[in-house]
Amino acid sequence: MELSNLTLEQKIGQMFICGFPGTAADEGIKALIAEHHLGGVIYFRRNIDSVEQLSRLSRELQQLPRSTPEIPLFISMDQEGGMVARLDHDGVSRIQGNMALGAANDLALTEEAATLAAKELTALGINLNFAPCVDVNNNPANPVIGVRSFGEDPLRVAEHGAAAIRGYQNQGVSATAKHFPGHGDTAVDSHHGLASVPHSKERLYRVELPPFRKAIENGVDMIMTAHVIFPAFEPDGIPATLSRRVLTGLLRNELGFEGIIITDCLEMHAISKSCGIAEGAVRAIEAGADIVLVSHTLEEQVRAIQTVLAAVQSGRLSEEQIDESVRRILSLKQKRIGIGAGVGVGAATGAAAAGVAQESPPPGDCSNPLTPKEESEPLLRQIAERSVTLVSDASRNLPLDGGEPVLVIWPELRRRTEVDEPAVHRYTLADAIAPYAEQVTLVTVGTFPDSGEIRDAIEQSRNFKQIIVLTYTAEGEVSTGQISLIQGLNEIHGSSIIVVSTRNPYDINSFPEIGTYLCLYENRQYSLDALAKVLFGQLRPQGKLPVGLNPRFPIGHGL
Repeated sequence: MELSNLTLEQKIGQMFICGFPGTAADEGIKALIAEHHLGGVIYFRRNIDSVEQLSRLSRELQQLPRSTPEIPLFISMDQEGGMVARLDHDGVSRIQGNMALGAANDLALTEEAATLAAKELTALGINLNFAPCVDVNNNPANPVIGVRSFGEDPLRVAEHGAAAIRGYQNQGVSATAKHFPGHGDTAVDSHHGLASVPHSKERLYRVELPPFRKAIENGVDMIMTAHVIFPAFEPDGIPATLSRRVLTGLLRNELGFEGIIITDCLEMHAISKSCGIAEGAVRAIEAGADIVLVSHTLEEQVRAIQTVLAAVQSGRLSEEQIDESVRRILSLKQKRIGIGAGVGVGAATGAAAAGVAQESPPPGDCSNPLTPKEESEPLLRQIAERSVTLVSDASRNLPLDGGEPVLVIWPELRRRTEVDEPAVHRYTLADAIAPYAEQVTLVTVGTFPDSGEIRDAIEQSRNFKQIIVLTYTAEGEVSTGQISLIQGLNEIHGSSIIVVSTRNPYDINSFPEIGTYLCLYENRQYSLDALAKVLFGQLRPQGKLPVGLNPRFPIGHGL
């Protein structure tokens, strides 16, 4: 497809990726593709019922009527692994997140994990992944990055980011390094507000930028912008997404990036509550962005496309700049997908044809129709077993005695407003340690436990000598309720309490008196199985902290 054959409207449409509700193409996304010449779509969990359904949806979207049928759509999602996994359904491998990979610290494992993810994405018709996250997480209070980061060492993050990029792109899936110039040292989530990283240029070049330099050296297809202010680069208080000094001056001219610059979603409050989504789209393109991401609201998506068109027609945006962006977009589509390759690009006929794997079924369920899981399970168990980090066992509680009763206190992420939903068995640590302990009791509390839950859990603990309390960071920090629970247990049981963080590793700073503390970085089956082995002496802990917790437990520490 020659650029000269495209109308201005068609070119501008290629510069937008939009989301839509439902598990089939609705009238809104059909209109965006047919009438506004949309260049790509983004999937969220709302779009997925099953791998079979998702494969059909990818094919349906590529086959929808449009004015440029020879140009395939970007079909994208955020499939980082760990806590950010839109695909977490039967038939898909539960791949670990970045901080678990950082704790294992094996570049080959990181590349293999990305390769596995890319094979599954390709089989389901997804050709663009908004991963890896290469933010350097050096702020324990960061509410949005945390375990999405490989760690706080810029060089380690850079190397793991490059390994992930190779894994994705060698399988034909475009990778996206994010969030430029770095979202790791913020205490504000850009979904909800505008953050600032007020460090000097020297510090930013030393800490935040090395992972992006490495990504560029490794030929990353896309870089996603951060809705964050960097005064050292942009003294006018403009977030990076809208800053020409950052996107064109720093990323294009200084760092030499020749790929596609894509915005983070403009519906995040950092943009939508300041200049607005449509105006934000124009400003982002003025700054140097090639693709604008508007994930949710049809009216805002249409308004943004129309506003960019009006900005070109009025002379505010030059058509030459539009052409430069569209050349990059068409070049990448040709490279990864194939211009004129026909419809149904990359979409398999279903999970069996995809060959995607799934984690072990829940206890008692022996059916596993979406095999072969044997292709993924050894890798994912190896990552899990290499990542479990023993931070402290000053109380000498390990290994546990399988002949003594064990109490597991499990934090369950719950909605603030309860809704009627069928009960679903969630694999917990109690399931994982059942093969090693004669008697296991599970007590479930919320991640924001109230006084009644705390009191009941403490009361149930009185008859146990072996107590494992798992913590889960919610909203950027371990909740005061979880802290109160651990402090109450410690008053009764003292040094016999074992605490395991199952998300951000910094939780021990809220209860430094705990003598036995482990970090798991997530709370899914493979990691829980590995933890159970460590607790009962069946596995030597090998993980090393990818972030420093405090002066006692610096980066690289691990018993």
